[in-house]
Amino acid sequence: MRPRALPAISAAECNLGGQPAGVCILLTVDGEVTVTQTVKRGESLGAQIARVLRHRIVRGELAPGERITEEALAEEFAVSRGPVRDALTQLSFEKLVEVQRPRGVYIVGLTQDDVDQLYSLRGALEQLALSRAMRVEDSARWTAMAAAVGRMGAAADAGDHGAFVTADLEFHSQIYSLADHPRLAGAWNQYLPTFAALLEVTINHDEDLRESAGDHVKLMDVMRSGSPEDAAAVLAAHLDGARDRMLSELEQRRP
Repeated sequence: MRPRALPAISAAECNLGGQPAGVCILLTVDGEVTVTQTVKRGESLGAQIARVLRHRIVRGELAPGERITEEALAEEFAVSRGPVRDALTQLSFEKLVEVQRPRGVYIVGLTQDDVDQLYSLRGALEQLALSRAMRVEDSARWTAMAAAVGRMGAAADAGDHGAFVTADLEFHSQIYSLADHPRLAGAWNQYLPTFAALLEVTINHDEDLRESAGDHVKLMDVMRSGSPEDAAAVLAAHLDGARDRMLSELEQRRP
């Protein structure tokens, strides 16, 4: 059975987290480019399905309390129930859905408290990673972060939200890489898909991406040459801003 195309998604979602080649398809309709997504048979099929569902939940397209079933999802994605079950297990771990067998799966969604919890957790993880990363003196190990900053600047100048999101996530992943703490990096990677989905939503609140790019330049500079206290303050302000933008998004969705 041939995979069917999913509903249109944003270019930013397509680029998010380094999508495998062939997953996203650009279609030109009446001169306008839209993006659809098909699941690619092969590695991490469940992760691909989870990514699509996660973005629907974070964007509010699947409302809290809404019931979904493995059967319906398997039919939509043209796959067996196994990958769908894997996707739902991951989303259940992320507290985005609640599995109530045999009744089905219910969307939990995101509340203001959920957003506060997510960003307080990220703050704790990333502050630890930052403090360890600042011990690294080898300039060569900072080149990947500098490259991510450069890509963010180029994406900001071009107004390319998708490329900006990808570079932004790479920047923050580099903090964990520099920390030389595999378990800490593992904790970040567990929640990275959730924060990727949140960023894809909140990035639309930035009228000028160059300001956000500048914030990352400032953070990298203070990590390289500033005090640990100054770096911690810059990171805290950065994450607080991201949290506040997501809270604003939730507020706007209220009927």
